[in-house]
Amino acid sequence: MIRVLIADDHHVVRRGLLFFLKTQKDMDVVGEATNGKEAVELTAKLRPDVVLMDLVMPIMDGIQATKKIKAQYPQTQVLMLTSFSDRDHVIPAIEAGAAGYQLKDIEPDDLVESIRKLMRGENTLHPQATSQLMKVREPQIEPPHKLYPLTPREQDVLSELTKGKSNKEIASALFVTEKTVKTHISNIFSKLLVQDRTQAALYAVKHGLTEPSSL
Repeated sequence: MIRVLIADDHHVVRRGLLFFLKTQKDMDVVGEATNGKEAVELTAKLRPDVVLMDLVMPIMDGIQATKKIKAQYPQTQVLMLTSFSDRDHVIPAIEAGAAGYQLKDIEPDDLVESIRKLMRGENTLHPQATSQLMKVREPQIEPPHKLYPLTPREQDVLSELTKGKSNKEIASALFVTEKTVKTHISNIFSKLLVQDRTQAALYAVKHGLTEPSSL
């Protein structure tokens, strides 16, 4: 069972999410939070697998709550579920540690699939959120990929990872084993100084590393 915590200050939204998720045989809603502070406290108490996190909430917003949750409970995945798709919300949310970003107009079936993807270690970003990431091309002085260049094959794996593909799908696309893909991804994380697939994807689009290399 996937243990889900809902964090949203709107009662109607929480009720709607609760009733729908209850229809999913592989999901269990373990709690509801009305603000970011409660979300952090309930995560400590209930240890959910996934937190559905609203961005704008009283007392503590979703970004601050996500930072605290990921710092204390890195195994808990945070899926932002919000009405905002602008850069000022998308980028800070991903940098705070959110593994996914979806808008509240998402189809219910797509939402539950996004939750399942997080548990499989896959990216789950709304197209509008992805478009905001693609606009980010901020230069850095001596970024990690300049200091620790990726090999051609690591570049290929990163390109496939940025498309939201699972390890199995990457292995199939590149004609290698899943074990090999895992090794490459571990090396990519180390070289780019990132902690997960979503941060790696964000780094890739920031620095224009999304095109596959020529082998």
